[in-house]
Amino acid sequence: MALPEWVTGVVTNIVDETYNTKRFFFEIPSMERFDFEPGQFVTLDLPIHEQKNKRWRSYSIASAPSGSNTFELVIVLNEAGAGTPWLWQHVNVGTELTLRGPQGKFTLPAELDKPLYLICTGTGIAPFRSMVHHLHSTGKAHQPIYLIFGCRKFNDTLYGSELRELQDAMPGFRYIPTYSREQADNHLLQRTGYVHNVYEELLLAQQQQHLAAGGAGLAPARFFLCGWKNMIDEARQRLTAIGYDKKDIHFELYG
Repeated sequence: MALPEWVTGVVTNIVDETYNTKRFFFEIPSMERFDFEPGQFVTLDLPIHEQKNKRWRSYSIASAPSGSNTFELVIVLNEAGAGTPWLWQHVNVGTELTLRGPQGKFTLPAELDKPLYLICTGTGIAPFRSMVHHLHSTGKAHQPIYLIFGCRKFNDTLYGSELRELQDAMPGFRYIPTYSREQADNHLLQRTGYVHNVYEELLLAQQQQHLAAGGAGLAPARFFLCGWKNMIDEARQRLTAIGYDKKDIHFELYG
């Protein structure tokens, strides 16, 4: 399959989401529509190196498809890198950037016939925000969806109030942020610790319900993992140790 062509994108807005994370809003003037599947990414060609492949930086699309020629990226500053410091220093509203996309196969299956666990850390929440907003706006039928978002501190939270509102508006969707270096407030449905404890507790409860209803074997589930490599490696090991098949565990690395 041929790669998409490089096009010019214009930055239409920039929002400081946290102390080290920005939301970049793009428009592609040469297109009437920029169609993509939730979970796909775009690649920016930044003027930071002479070699092409050392200029390219890929980011998952954080917005849901809208039928327009616009999309959003959420990007965390890596002070030790070359790409994000350049974005922070040189990109403003009106800046033109060369980009290519959409690309990627980290997308939802056609049938959402199993409970869905979306497990992420950091800006790995981007594709999942796109997915759940798309499911809500289209009204597509689905089994329970759990978005488990691992952060270190409260001020690392991305889209927190928005996702809590979506939880209230979207039946069958639960948003569960968990903080490894904070004392969480259970009244806000927050958790303390790492994502692994959260999904294992949910899976245990689901398994008990499955057996009580006369089911056999493991309760069905599908997993999407996105974020830091250490989290993904550990989650894959834990889920396969429980007995889940690798074909039900999809992942995309960040950093």
